[in-house]
Amino acid sequence: MSTKKLWGGRFEESAAAWIDHFGASISFDKLMANEDIEGSLAHVKMLNETGILTEQEATEIENGLLSLKDNLSAGKLEFSDQNEDIHMNIESLLTKKIGPVAGKLHTARSRNDQVATDFHLYVKKRTTAVISELKKLQKALVEKAEANVETIMPGYTHMQHAQPISYAHYLLAYFEMFKRDVERFEFNQKHTDVSPLGSCALAGTTWPIDRFFTAKELGFADVYANSLDAVSDRDFALEFLSNASILMVHLSRLCEELIYWCSYEFSYIEMSDEYSTGSSIMPQKKNPDMAELIRGKSGRVFGNLMGLLTVMKGLPLAYNKDMQEDKEGIFDAVKTIIPSIKIMTGMIETLTVNKEKMQKATEDDFSNATELADYLAGKGIPFRQAHAIVGSLVLQGIKSHACLQDIPLEEYQKIDPEIGEDVYYDLQSKAAIERRKSYGSTGFEQVRHQIKQAKKSLN
Repeated sequence: MSTKKLWGGRFEESAAAWIDHFGASISFDKLMANEDIEGSLAHVKMLNETGILTEQEATEIENGLLSLKDNLSAGKLEFSDQNEDIHMNIESLLTKKIGPVAGKLHTARSRNDQVATDFHLYVKKRTTAVISELKKLQKALVEKAEANVETIMPGYTHMQHAQPISYAHYLLAYFEMFKRDVERFEFNQKHTDVSPLGSCALAGTTWPIDRFFTAKELGFADVYANSLDAVSDRDFALEFLSNASILMVHLSRLCEELIYWCSYEFSYIEMSDEYSTGSSIMPQKKNPDMAELIRGKSGRVFGNLMGLLTVMKGLPLAYNKDMQEDKEGIFDAVKTIIPSIKIMTGMIETLTVNKEKMQKATEDDFSNATELADYLAGKGIPFRQAHAIVGSLVLQGIKSHACLQDIPLEEYQKIDPEIGEDVYYDLQSKAAIERRKSYGSTGFEQVRHQIKQAKKSLN
């Protein structure tokens, strides 16, 4: 019994249905149906331009493909495991529509360069979409920062109060992280924007094709210089997953802090009802579930990267069936990161900042200890000695429940007679921030400069 597969001329027997199902990828690579048709439209146009197909043949095939594209948009195309993947499914549907002439579409083309082309097109489009969503998130951060330049909060190291900072400065730290994410995806585009079409199985073709023609038709900036590399390269997919993983690290870190800040213990912010949920048993609860979900979804993106690295690590050139496993992780990452960015943008835009609560947290703590140490150093006391003096005062304050600004002037003057009333100004949270002038610091003027530069980078 011979097989009915499009590649089945060399085979005498067909596989069982369950084996076909195991080997098929149509259940997921149907997401590239549009890209597959686009690639075929460019290919048939090139076959016509180079005289490999007649005008009539090319027109029949092109019209058939355009009809399939319309049916795809209308949700009317049906795919089957029997045809394995999106490429064979589209070819089979085209053959049913226009007859044997459809078989000429595969002249000077292999599934190897076809799948690589589809995959490049898919990743290229989604990379552009990710960059667009990231810039919207950056804009939301800048707008929230601009409204909170002089909103004061504790800065943390080791999750312990460190020094007072501007809340805007805090938000702009994440702006910078996402800016690097944008730059990484932009660099990713360079390696994605290359056409493998025309490389065929691995060795190129004897047909007089024009690879630069199809690249231009598909909007690619360049073509692969080596046919072996063209069909076996998945660096662009690895880069996408690596970039997606780093992005999810940034989103997860921000989510972690949003979850802290909206807790009863902090109450620095309140999340919008739109991005919160309640409890089935505790009526008072308002849970930051969307932030928790983003934090949790980071794991699946990391896993997708590790999965593809493992697939690719030992593959000999050129194409191997293992590479069928390259797509699901990408599809899942796209499905994960784009909604995550959108949700984060919405959470930032709609959160309420409890300014008084934030500032108060810097007034009944010892986050002004460095200010006092700097003040003493300014009086000529070596900084290390000043550090020890202030540390001792903090210890006393903890025991007596008194902050540094509560210590009487005469006590300070026992340390150094030169200490004056101005010490209390330096110990204010707002003054601590205002006095910071170094480039990139939390000083209000520096933060305003950062906002200006951030806006400029988004234009």
